[in-house]
Amino acid sequence: MANLATTFAGIRSPNPFWLASAPPTDKEYNVRRAYEAGWGGVVWKTLGSEGPPVVNVNGPRYGAIWGADRRLLGLNNIELITDRPLEVNLREIKAVKRDWPDRALVVSLMVPCDEESWKAILAHVEDTQADGVELNFGCPHGMAERGMGSAVGQVPEYIEMVTRWVKQHSRMPCIVKLTPNIADIRKPAEAARRGGADAVSLINTINSITSVNLDSFSPEPMIDGKGTHGGYCGPAVKPIALNMVAEIARNPATQGLPISGIGGVTTWRDAAEFMALGAGNVQVCTAAMTYGFKVVQEMISGLSDYMDGKGFAATSDLVARAVPNVTDWQFLNLNYVTKARIDQEACIKCGRCYAACEDTSHQAIWMKPGRVFEVNDAECVACNLCVDVCPVQDCITMVELPKGTVDARTGRTVGDYANWTTHPNNPSAQAAE
Repeated sequence: MANLATTFAGIRSPNPFWLASAPPTDKEYNVRRAYEAGWGGVVWKTLGSEGPPVVNVNGPRYGAIWGADRRLLGLNNIELITDRPLEVNLREIKAVKRDWPDRALVVSLMVPCDEESWKAILAHVEDTQADGVELNFGCPHGMAERGMGSAVGQVPEYIEMVTRWVKQHSRMPCIVKLTPNIADIRKPAEAARRGGADAVSLINTINSITSVNLDSFSPEPMIDGKGTHGGYCGPAVKPIALNMVAEIARNPATQGLPISGIGGVTTWRDAAEFMALGAGNVQVCTAAMTYGFKVVQEMISGLSDYMDGKGFAATSDLVARAVPNVTDWQFLNLNYVTKARIDQEACIKCGRCYAACEDTSHQAIWMKPGRVFEVNDAECVACNLCVDVCPVQDCITMVELPKGTVDARTGRTVGDYANWTTHPNNPSAQAAE
């Protein structure tokens, strides 16, 4: 059987599934239950420095986006870092690590942007025997207004500076958690590496307002008639997270930097996709908050079965396997031509493909008598929209045209662009013209 044990930034865990820094990791009771359920590690909810207490709202903290079946697609939260006393958190972390030495325990930190504050809290965390620290440079609400969280994560110079402080004053592995609320995710990752970070984790939550109450005219969640922006997470953010993970993994300046993938991981498939794009492990929050801690058991068994089927002996066989296939648009192969094909036996004659193509795409699907739908190759640009809107899996597929055949739409023989130097997608060819 595949070995799911991982070593991430020098931190060992029995599997690659960690709980992210969030409400599920806010106290000893939760973390012990998580370990009992099978989680390989946790990132303890963000600790702040000694000083004025953090005060969370005493009203709704979450807004939600649901699918048509009321399946939770995304959560928006306005919760701050832990509001429990620092000494209580530290005592509980030490007790949990003592009793669960084989599980990863990383402590998330967020303190004011000065060296003494970081030096002080690092000394406290080291005393707990925790395995590492994660620097929370991503939180987009509440703390950012105080010059912390994403206010630091959006400035590469600050990331590099604080990371250097942490590496100077601590023996522990340092993971830098990145904000997605930035134009180019590669820049903060590069800054973290320059500062000496042992790894990065991403994405943190996305700045958002999920809904507006049309009676009170306040954003939700609503606190005494007012609302604010919060951090968005859950399955809906997964595509954004996958792209950002891939950008760091394939960037020469950050190549080889360990990545912890976060953002909408709900199933083993989600985890495998993050890992294939370069993540050494994954962190989960919304799925645990939706289904409970035991959701990890399906993740573990599913990933193990998948790896066995692929012949992967260890997670390292999967990590970054898809990265060489991530490229820029201009390098995509114009010699690759496909056409949609409809399986008439599987078709339920709903007409979604026809409506979508006729009204919003390329008028490439005919509706014949008896509601029989067929593809008109002369108009089909292989956009794949019909496949995506069809309610029957594999009823519509995209079939590659073999080289040497004539594309009915363009009249061009498949394989015309044999000479890359004249390929319209080639930036060098365009520059030469």
